[in-house]
Amino acid sequence: MTDQPEVKTANRAGLSRRAVLAGSAAGSAAIAMPGVLRAQAPAVKIGILQPVTGALAYDGQQGQIGAEAAIKAINDAGGIKSLGGAKLQMVFGDARSTPEGGTAEVERMQEQGVVGIVGGFASPICLAASQAAARYDLPYIVDVGVADSIVTRGLKNTFRFGPGFGMVTKTALANLAKLNEDAGRPAKTVVLVHEDGLFGSGLAKLMQAELPKLGFEVLDTIAHPTPTRDMSNVALQIRSKNPDLVIPSSYYGEFALLARTMQQQRIRPKGIYAVLNGAASNYRFVKEFNDAAQFVMDCNHWHDPRKPVAEALRQQVEASGKFWTYNIPLNYSCVGLLADAIERAGSVDKAKVIEALAASTYAGHIMPYGPTKFTNGQNEGGAPVNTQVQGNDIKVIFPSDFADAKPVFPRPA
Repeated sequence: MTDQPEVKTANRAGLSRRAVLAGSAAGSAAIAMPGVLRAQAPAVKIGILQPVTGALAYDGQQGQIGAEAAIKAINDAGGIKSLGGAKLQMVFGDARSTPEGGTAEVERMQEQGVVGIVGGFASPICLAASQAAARYDLPYIVDVGVADSIVTRGLKNTFRFGPGFGMVTKTALANLAKLNEDAGRPAKTVVLVHEDGLFGSGLAKLMQAELPKLGFEVLDTIAHPTPTRDMSNVALQIRSKNPDLVIPSSYYGEFALLARTMQQQRIRPKGIYAVLNGAASNYRFVKEFNDAAQFVMDCNHWHDPRKPVAEALRQQVEASGKFWTYNIPLNYSCVGLLADAIERAGSVDKAKVIEALAASTYAGHIMPYGPTKFTNGQNEGGAPVNTQVQGNDIKVIFPSDFADAKPVFPRPA
């Protein structure tokens, strides 16, 4: 019995010696391979919120493509350098095309430790999700949501990178007036068609107030729900009014259905001039319903074709068999904006990231914008463009400094 303590002491000594040797070996390996340690910098979790099921699934899936491409590009370029090359890690949330779905995903993302959230797409989702994020002082970057109420609530955590419907409508009306004037003023009457949610109703209200000031008579304003499976009644109302212009503001499925129904019923106004329309700036629409899409114009988000990164991304997306839509470059740019803020903050502290976003002058985006400048959460550098479907392509017709085609108006008989 007297020799048992000696055995234990010997074992403790042996274990201690082995531990020291193991520690020395590990230290030597760390010195020999510093790159390994740098690669182990904790990942930076960012939330990507999109509606990938439900009525808005197509747009949400397109936004996801852009966000994932940006995350890959940033990680391939070395990650967040001010954080030792930390890689971005996506925490994806499906908003399920409802505000409630978006709010639930924000709660889950907060629990998973995201540094910020990008996305939402639809105005009602962005409105609810950004409000939920504000409870945690969680940075939220709106990708599309155009309702101006998103950025007029005084939420310090919320930043909208793209223009809202106030700016888009102002640009759309100015370009419409020029378009009509240059063509000899062939259009005098208008019918407005809009989805009955926050985005469409807000646009319609602005249009009703501003169009008469430009010499246009608004003959009717027709609202429709989202989703809508039949546009026959809307088309009949348009036929009965016989306007020179139809101005729709809807999501992809609804406008594609309206355009096809108008074509089938041989309703041919002098022009279809869309504002923030989900189909008129969408190559899927051009390919699947080419006859109905011809000469449709849109004032909307779009990439800057002068930027090589934008064109390279477009080629990459199309090579994968996907359609190019504005959601892709817009989300690509929004993720870049968040990464830039984290880089400059040199921290994953939410307050510091919000501070960096508020002071952003981000110019690494692929949109037709100037440097980023936020005023009360709205990027004053954001601006829309006018596009038109011509043949099998979507051409930029305004602004003139990077337009690649002249507008065709009135629409040929």
